[in-house]
Amino acid sequence: MDLVARIAQQFTDSAQTKLAALEFMADPIAAAIDAMTHSLMSNGKILACGNGGSAADAQHFAAELLNRFELERPPLAALALTTDSSTLTSIANDYDFSQVFSKQVRALGQPGDVLLAISTSGNSPNVIEAVHAAHEREMRVVALTGKGGGEIGALLGPDDVHLCVPADRTARIQEVHLLTLHCLCDGIDCLLLGVEE
Repeated sequence: MDLVARIAQQFTDSAQTKLAALEFMADPIAAAIDAMTHSLMSNGKILACGNGGSAADAQHFAAELLNRFELERPPLAALALTTDSSTLTSIANDYDFSQVFSKQVRALGQPGDVLLAISTSGNSPNVIEAVHAAHEREMRVVALTGKGGGEIGALLGPDDVHLCVPADRTARIQEVHLLTLHCLCDGIDCLLLGVEE
């Protein structure tokens, strides 16, 4: 096996997927930036959730907002719902794993907040339940999906934003998700700080 050629193919596939996604995702990403910035400027917060790699993405995004991305600015209100092991395990044990995010959304979410719901397939049961809970709490949802959006895509309302990667391979979807999260962080910073470039 030629490992170098295989690695080169991975890089090429990733770059091609990202460039192809740009056409479909640039406008929705801009809409998500506007929604999140409006929430933050109105004393709202962003709650983020996902499973596995998407849980890591939720935590990464919340950390970039709460601490900083590339520009110095005050901390922003963002929370990953994936980090409290006592909360997650108590809900999963006492109720069901499908409720580990939705119970947190119902407790912490307020009208005007934004839920960042991350699922590469769009079919994660606990993320689906979190979307339902966000709608109950009059929150907007920004859904970061792939593979056509799945059930989550079908649940979104007119005020929500769907960031669906036009790809089917999980690794490629996750790579575009990370780039998308960085675009969100950059855009939020630019709007909040009045960056004109």
